[in-house]
Amino acid sequence: MKPAGPPISPTGMAALRARYDHLLGKERPEIVEIVSWAAGNGDRSENGDYLYGRKRMREIDRELAFLARRMKVLRVVDPADQTERGKVFFGATVELADEDDERLTITIVGDDEQDASTGRIGWSAPIARALRGAGVGDLRIVRLPSGEKEWEIMAVSYP
Repeated sequence: MKPAGPPISPTGMAALRARYDHLLGKERPEIVEIVSWAAGNGDRSENGDYLYGRKRMREIDRELAFLARRMKVLRVVDPADQTERGKVFFGATVELADEDDERLTITIVGDDEQDASTGRIGWSAPIARALRGAGVGDLRIVRLPSGEKEWEIMAVSYP
């Protein structure tokens, strides 16, 4: 049996699919057209449109291959389906307080959706791993590059 892959939300998977479809259906055909036109202009060794187009086509093909492999292994998990809403699992929005009562609110998302500036922390990040399964009132120690930090779970919610 194939092991379950890393989780991603339905929204995150839709964003990956949209990126894949955009590259395949819009950007790549435009670049192919430019390369074909430029190839018909003669000497390719000094043809900037041809050289740039070929380079961009390789970049697009590399990204398409990466997205295809990634989407194949990801496991779509809808946080709204979480039955145990009092504990921290994938998709939870968690309010934390440290020793100085400084508050932090994070949402645990798939690694492909993470954005620390908006409080969206990847599933495999140290803080997300430390919080898994914790409930309100639990203390968790997070090992960070700057050292250990203790957090108390103040609230857990799901969409």
